Amino acid sequence: MAKRERLDITDTAVGLRDVGLNGRLNTSALMALAEEALHRFWQARPSQEDGSTEPEFRTTKFEARLYEALGPGDPLRFTVQVDKIGGKSVGFAISVESAKTRAADVEITWTAVNKDSAEPVALPEALRDWLYQWLP
Repeated sequence: MAKRERLDITDTAVGLRDVGLNGRLNTSALMALAEEALHRFWQARPSQEDGSTEPEFRTTKFEARLYEALGPGDPLRFTVQVDKIGGKSVGFAISVESAKTRAADVEITWTAVNKDSAEPVALPEALRDWLYQWLP
């Protein structure tokens, strides 16, 4: 049986460009790395089979809790989990580990909006069904 690649995990390392003058990971770099992990996870979502247009998603919340100072070359593992599914939004909890130690927690909330009017809209049913499998 072939080993299935895990959609919810992204491995990377702290790059030299991601650290500040203090030699530690910048918060903005942590945000970018967490968004990249979420983007990789999001690419596996089902397409709209009924021909309807998928809504656009906008970040409406971003929160990070840092537990460990990280420097260049430190390995990072981002694990994406669906935290909350609302009528018009979805919340993600992303844990960040470095050398088997919890380094950070990141929460991101996306709200579905109409591409033309930017008004919040309901999450498509197929997408909601897919998201439920990633709830803890």
